[in-house]
Amino acid sequence: MAVFFQQYGGVVFGVLGIAISVFLSGMGSAKGVGLVGEAAAGVIVEEPEKFGKSIVLQLLPGTQGLYGFVIGLFIMFKLDANMPLAEGLYLFGAALPVAIVGYFSAVAQAKVAVAGINILAKNEEHNMKGVIYSIMVETYAVLAFALSLILLNTVQF
Repeated sequence: MAVFFQQYGGVVFGVLGIAISVFLSGMGSAKGVGLVGEAAAGVIVEEPEKFGKSIVLQLLPGTQGLYGFVIGLFIMFKLDANMPLAEGLYLFGAALPVAIVGYFSAVAQAKVAVAGINILAKNEEHNMKGVIYSIMVETYAVLAFALSLILLNTVQF
C-alpha cells in the first residue's frame, strides 16, 4: 500500500481535489437554486409576469457550482500520473476553499434570495434590494474562488 501511495498518491489526491471542489460547490448550488426555485414558483403562479425578475434571484446561488467546476478543471490540467504525493496533497488543499465556502455560501445565498423573492412578491419596485442582499453573500464565494485560483498558480512543482 505504501508503494502505491508513493507512486500514485499524487494523482489520487489531485483527483480527490477535483471531486471535492466540484461536488461540494455543486451540491450547495443545486440545493440553493432548488430552494429559491420553490419560492419563486409560488409567486409565479399568481403573477407570471414576475418570472424574469425571479429568475435572477434563482440563478445567483448557482454561481458557486461554476466556481468549483472551474477550479476542478484547472486542477485537472495539472494532473500527471507520476506527480509526487506532495503535489497531489497541495492540489487537494487548494481545492478546499472553493469547495467548502462554495457549499455554505450557496446555501446562505439561497436563503437571502428567498427573502428577495418575498420582496418581489410584496413590493416589486424594491426587487433590486433583494438582489443586492443576495449578491453580498456572493462576495465570500468569489474570495474563496480567488484563493483557490491563487494557490493553484503559486507553488510550482
